[in-house]
Amino acid sequence: KMLNEPIPGGSRWAYAFGSVLLFIFILQVVTGILLMFYYVPSTDHAYASTQYIIHEVDYGWFLLSYHFWGSSAMVVMVFAHMSQVFLWGAYKKPRELVWLVGLALFGIVMGFGFTGYLLPWDQRAYWATVVGVEIMDKTPIVGDFLARFLKGGPTPGQMTLSRFFVIHVMVLPAALAGLAGLHIFLFRKAGPAGPFRGTPDEIKA
Repeated sequence: KMLNEPIPGGSRWAYAFGSVLLFIFILQVVTGILLMFYYVPSTDHAYASTQYIIHEVDYGWFLLSYHFWGSSAMVVMVFAHMSQVFLWGAYKKPRELVWLVGLALFGIVMGFGFTGYLLPWDQRAYWATVVGVEIMDKTPIVGDFLARFLKGGPTPGQMTLSRFFVIHVMVLPAALAGLAGLHIFLFRKAGPAGPFRGTPDEIKA
């Protein structure tokens, strides 16, 4: 009964983006938990444990590959979902809070990608993080604090990896789960916005 409701304009693939995002997130959680059984979040062992997962763990290469590409799929689906919401005019009254919570969820998804990219601790991950933190440092007001907090020192090291790991596997999942629940609650309360054109002559965006 909770999922059974009429949809203005009838069902269509564009309405599936949010559900697909939730499904991908669940799979990301499952694969992430499985990877945590083998991954070691230290600068001495992170790269070696990643290689161990790929080459020694049964289907470890599949788990790691899915987790990596699943994060990219989440970013793509978030863009698709937000574009659909904008074109459908679903950010307007009475759905402003749904839109704002969705923007916060978008930021969390990007945070997952940023923090997770460092965890293999290879050259590409290291220098990508250096560039990312330098860009973050340019953010007005909070940029300097965030950059210093994430690095934990003058250059990325063990403190950086530890903080990225904790944020990636504890802080962001909890924040996303809570905001996703709020997002779904607000959406159910406001109801679906309907198709791109409410009437033959009305463009909702």
